[in-house]
Amino acid sequence: MKIFDIREFGAVEGAGHDAGSAIAAAVAEASRHGGEVLIPSGTWHTGPVTLASGITFRLAEGSRLVFIPDEDLYVPVYSRWEGVSCWCMHPCLFISESHDVTVTGTGVIDGSGKSWWESARRKRALHMKPETPMEKKLAALNPGYADQPGGGGGRQCQFLRPPLLQILDSTRVTVEGVTLTGSPFWTLHPVFSSGLTFRDVKIINPADAPNTDGIDIDSCQDVMVTGCLVDVGDDGIALKSGSGPDGIAAGRPTRNVRVSGCTVRSAHGGIVIGSETAAGISGLVAEDCLFDGTDRGIRIKTRRGRGGAISDLRFERLTMRNNLCPLAINMYYRCGTTEGSLFSLSPEPIDDTTPSIGNILVRDCVATGSQASAGFIVGLPERPITELVVEDSSFGVMPESNVSTDESDMFLGLPHVDGRGIRLRNVQGDFRSVKVEGTVPIFVREEGIDVRFWNRKKT
Repeated sequence: MKIFDIREFGAVEGAGHDAGSAIAAAVAEASRHGGEVLIPSGTWHTGPVTLASGITFRLAEGSRLVFIPDEDLYVPVYSRWEGVSCWCMHPCLFISESHDVTVTGTGVIDGSGKSWWESARRKRALHMKPETPMEKKLAALNPGYADQPGGGGGRQCQFLRPPLLQILDSTRVTVEGVTLTGSPFWTLHPVFSSGLTFRDVKIINPADAPNTDGIDIDSCQDVMVTGCLVDVGDDGIALKSGSGPDGIAAGRPTRNVRVSGCTVRSAHGGIVIGSETAAGISGLVAEDCLFDGTDRGIRIKTRRGRGGAISDLRFERLTMRNNLCPLAINMYYRCGTTEGSLFSLSPEPIDDTTPSIGNILVRDCVATGSQASAGFIVGLPERPITELVVEDSSFGVMPESNVSTDESDMFLGLPHVDGRGIRLRNVQGDFRSVKVEGTVPIFVREEGIDVRFWNRKKT
């Protein structure tokens, strides 16, 4: 395979130099000849980069590709942002409508996230409307944006900041070995793609960096995530499929995903489903992972208005340490809206935007040091969680914890409970040989419960 070193195309190392045009020229040549683009050892600054079919993009040992944090460089592209198809800022590293692309090596891809995060915090605190030229441009391109659903990332001010690495409408893409850090927004975001492999990738963002999810598998099929380390400021490894009417209309589910041998730290959730669930999510196997110090371990989150059928999920041999709540299945997820009817405790009419959750297996999982509760499993009165099986698993709660049980997950409309056991509301299923340590009662039962308990244990 022919190697195309970006230095041969005029790239100059160091701050004050933009290597973007040299990288683009190297990508074009590599795609034409089926070759490899080499980012050599050193620090290289660039604006957004778009890759092409049939290339390998290699970051050599000691290399660092740093994206310049100037929003005017990130010209709008039509993609998906927090579950809605819209115009948004160009991803830092972008693979679009391509096939047979590999991003590999031991180097670092750095999104220069600090200034993006500071802007996001300021805009959120001040409830700002579109302010900058880019935000006003996006607002004009996205009529009706104020009525679109969001997760709190910045839709109302149209600060639709770029993901670090997005894979859009592509097939047979591999990302392996590299470190992704400093992401302005979601870090690794495949959407509308298939045949994906993410292997031995390190994803590092500060724990307080807003909306810096690790891996968001969004309306994709046939995905393998193995041996990755994710330490970020939002959800760790998440599966999504669009939000509300837009996601329902797109009709692109997420299916056939395997997550194995991964470690997730600091994140809001270890392995996460939702909250953008509109087209459905099914066929997940998550196994042999460690969720260390994450707020939640296994996390499924949706609500009325999100839509989608969530089913056929298996969580096996997961180790969860020092979480707020190791097992959270929440159909009252609050982020992005406070509209009262969405959080009613009474049954609401069922329509296309009413989500469903069923056929979930949790087996051979161990949680220790949980601070808020052992579990939070709450369905809707009109759509209870069905076919839930938890077996051969143990959940340990810190007996002297001062953390409120309300921190088990981000919910709205539910009454407070004091018990730190596994909270059950509007759920059907079986608990077989499940042990809860450090608290009584071990189950907090509310209304709508149709659950059988087999060989349950308390110590």
